[in-house]
Formats: sequence, C-alpha cells, structure tokens
Amino acid sequence: MQTLLPIIVAVIGLIAGALVGWIVASRAGKNRLRDAEAKSNQIIDEANHQSDIILKEAELAAKDELIKMKQEFEKETQARRNEIQRDIRKLNDKDSSVERKMDLLAKKDRDIRTRERLLAQKEKQIKQRDNELQDLIDRQNRQLERIAGMSAEEAKTLLMENLEHEARAEAAKIVKSIKEKAETDAQREARQIIIDSIQRCAAETTADSTVSVVSLPTDELKGRIIGREGRNIRAFEIATGVDVIVDDTPEAVILSGFDPIRRETARIALEKLILDGRIHPARIEETVKKSEKEMEVIIREAGEQACFEVGIHDLDTELIKLLGRLKYRTSYGQNVLQHSIEVSNLSAHIASMLELDPETARRAGLLHDIGKAVDRGQEGTHTELGYDIARRHNENPIILNAILGHHEDVEAETPYTIIIQAADAISGARPGARRESLENYIKRLERLEKVADGFTGVDKAYAIQAGREVRVIVEPMEVDDKETVILASEIAQKVQDELEYPGHIKVTIIRETRAVDYAK
Repeated sequence: MQTLLPIIVAVIGLIAGALVGWIVASRAGKNRLRDAEAKSNQIIDEANHQSDIILKEAELAAKDELIKMKQEFEKETQARRNEIQRDIRKLNDKDSSVERKMDLLAKKDRDIRTRERLLAQKEKQIKQRDNELQDLIDRQNRQLERIAGMSAEEAKTLLMENLEHEARAEAAKIVKSIKEKAETDAQREARQIIIDSIQRCAAETTADSTVSVVSLPTDELKGRIIGREGRNIRAFEIATGVDVIVDDTPEAVILSGFDPIRRETARIALEKLILDGRIHPARIEETVKKSEKEMEVIIREAGEQACFEVGIHDLDTELIKLLGRLKYRTSYGQNVLQHSIEVSNLSAHIASMLELDPETARRAGLLHDIGKAVDRGQEGTHTELGYDIARRHNENPIILNAILGHHEDVEAETPYTIIIQAADAISGARPGARRESLENYIKRLERLEKVADGFTGVDKAYAIQAGREVRVIVEPMEVDDKETVILASEIAQKVQDELEYPGHIKVTIIRETRAVDYAK
C-alpha cells in the first residue's frame, strides 16, 4: 500500500501537470490568435488605406490624361480650323482674281466695241467728206466753165491744183486725228505689255572684256609664276592658249585672250597653282587638264541652271552644254546666256498675252542665239549655225524658223518668230543692255540725219537722244503747218524702210516763221 501511494501521487502529479500545461498552452494559443487577428486587421486596414491612395492617384492620373487629351484635341481642332480658314481665304482670293480677270475681259470687250464704233463713225465721216469734195468739184467745174476764154483742160488743171492743196490739208487733219487716236490706244497697250515683260526679268549687264585679273597673296609669287628663264610662264601660256602679263600691278597678274572659255580655264588653273604652291611645267600641265575638266562641269551646270530658270526640262544634253558656253560669250557687252534667258521669259509672257502657247515661245527664246556658242572659227551667221544645231537635235519647225528668222533673214512662218524678234529687240535695246563703239554710234546718227535731209523743204535735221529721236527743221515758206503732219509720216516711213535700229525713233517737225526788220 505504501508502495502504490507514491505511484498514485506521481500519476496524479502528471495528470495535474498535463492539465496545467494544457490550460497554459490553450491560453497562449488564444493570445497568439488574438495577436494574429489584430495584425491581420491592421494589415487589412493598411491595405485598404493603400488601395484608397492608389485609387485616388489613378483617378488623378486619369483626370490629367483626360485634360491632356482634351488640350491636344482642342489644339488639333484649332489647327484644322485655321487650315480651313486659310483654304477659304485662298478660295476667296481665287474668286477675286477670276472676277478681276472677268472684269478686265469685259473692259477689253467694251474697248473693242468702242473702237469699232469709232472706226465706223470715222468711215462714215470720210465718206461724207468724199461726197462733199465731189460736190465742191462739180460746183467749181461749173463755175470755171462759165469763165470766158478758159478751156475745159485749163479749167481742169486749175481745179485740180486747188483741190489737191485742199485735199492735202483735209487729209493731213484726218491723218493727224486718226494717228493720234491710234497712237494713244496702241501705246497704252504696247507700253503695258512691255512693262509687264521687262519687270519679269531685270538682269545685270557685263562689260565686254578680253582680260582677267588674278589676285596674288604676295608679289613674291610673280617670280615663281615666271620661273627660271621664264619656263613656267611659257609652259602655262602653251597649255592654256592665253597670254600672261606680269607687270607692276601690285599683287596681281593679268590673263589676256579673246577666247573667254580659255581665259576662264587659265584663271582657274592659275589660282589652283597659287594655292598649291608647286609651280613647275609638269604641275602646270596637270593642273590645266584638271581645270579643263572642271570647266566642262561649270559649263554644263550653267546650261542646266538656265534651263531650270526658264522651266525647260527636256532639252538635249548637247544643247544644254552649248547653252552653258553662252555664259562666257558677250554681244555688245551683254552676256548672251542672260540675254537668252531674258528673251525666253519675255517671249513666254508676250505669247500668253496673245493667247498663244507660252512654252513654245519660251523654248524658242532660249535657243534663238544658240549659234553664238559655236560661231567663232566657223563659217556662217549665228542664225544659220543655230538652225543647223537645232535641226540636228530634232527641234520642231516652229523653233527652227524662230532661230533662223529672229533677225528677219528669212520670212516669218509663224507668230512665234515675230514674238522672238520683238523680245530680242526689247532685251537688246533696254537702257544699259548693250554698248556700241563710238564710230558705229556716229555713223548711225549720220545715216539718220541724212535720211531726213533728203526731203524737199527740210532745212536741217538733228539726231538726238542717242538716235532715238530726229528733229527736222523745215523752211516755213515751203512747208505749211498742215503739211508737217504728212512730212513727219513720210520721214518716219523712210527711216523704217532704210535703217536698222532697236526700239523706235521719234520724228519731230519744227516750223517757225520770223519777220525781221531794222529801224534806221
């Protein structure tokens, strides 16, 4: 019994310990559970808070994006609105331009109708005056027949003399009236066409020169250019075909030659040699060859630029090269390539005013002086050479006739030839375009004065304003005021028939009667 008691006590102790452990463990689990629930609640609260923050940030970002999209939409809408307004303005401008052109056409139509009406009135007046003259002749014939002792032939002779004088006076009045009216109308139209044409191409002119000046960094280079015993300068002259003049001009040498292309090639070569510094015969020959190739490129580019300026893009390559050569060709101090561009633009404008094809006129104007690119050293005029060149490159007959006939060497077969003649005269005769030698200038003025001096009743003729006007002083006892009108017309017609001149020449008749006496 005493033995079992410790065992029972031990068992009871174990059971009590286990029970106490279970109670303690249960309480600890409940505490951990409460802590876990508290932490989970805290995490859930933090998650809800973060989600609220993220949601608010997303809402703000969405609002910003919406505002940005709205601004871009408004900007694009405004741009489209501005573009539409510009298109509307352009359409309005086009409508205004069309209306102006319609008004101009209507005005021209009214002017034509007015001229027709005036011509009809003039014709009616002339017929009426013819009838009056016929009545006057009949009355004078009857009156002369009543004069005693006068035969019919004598009466007819006297009557014809009187009638001739009166008829000349009446004719002078009519001629003056018609001429003033025609000149007013014609000058207005012609002036407008010429002004519009010349405004489209104002070009610089160059002086006809046979020398080029090459600048040197220092005068010491002159000795290197000449070389030992002149071998460098001789080699350069042989390779280029131009003369090199080394004088006292500071820091410069002069290249002289009649061929402008050779002279330009020599200038390019000499500048390369000066820049390179190695000047000896072998280097000179090599540099000149390179400069010749470079010159070919420059000439081709000049021709292409000319075609681009006038808007012609289907020209043969050889013709383009020949056009480029005209850049180094002058006529009376006027650059021929620039002159060809001017004539091309003028011709196109005149053709469009006359309702003809401006492109055909533009092409003919550009090619009209193409013969001047090869006329040195070849037989034939530049019109004949240009005709042959254009024919070999299959240009159409209109262009060929314009080239051959722009100096009236042959008859004009199309209106385009006349247009080229007019444009050529405008470009060559405008102030400052060309220059002529003093000898030719004096001869031209003398021929003009001689033509006017050849008329009966002319006392003296004076050519003024560089030959653009001739003033004729007549004997007052031989030419009356009415006959001056007819005399001016006759002199102008003879000048037009016998002389060649650019532009026009004004003929002014001056008549004065003076009575002189002396008191003694």
